[in-house]
Amino acid sequence: QVQLVESGGGLVQAGDSLRLSCAHSGRAFSSYYMGWFRQAPGKEREFVAATSWSGSNTDYADSVKGRFTCSSDNAKNTVYLQMDSLKPEDTAVYYCAAGPARSQFTIRITGEEYHYWGQGTQVTVSS
Repeated sequence: QVQLVESGGGLVQAGDSLRLSCAHSGRAFSSYYMGWFRQAPGKEREFVAATSWSGSNTDYADSVKGRFTCSSDNAKNTVYLQMDSLKPEDTAVYYCAAGPARSQFTIRITGEEYHYWGQGTQVTVSS
């Protein structure tokens, strides 16, 4: 079993930065690809960013490319989402997710391919 706990959300102004953390416990961290998704009120959940457990592969939604950076610290079993130049449209609950990886390069961008989810952390960006 895998447990994921997000932290780092909050209320910020447009243009500010936040760093979300996702602590992974349970089975070996190196066995999972990791992703970030978000869901705004009245909208469907959407993909934000993903990384292979090795960090060698990453992918981002077009809406956050150049502003968000997904990284991992295997020694701490933690994945981060650095969010810069935040916009009001980034307001959402952000979820961390994990899925079983076949290799250190495996990466996925669809929520259905993730097996474990955190409880979510609220990010609110005011204009």
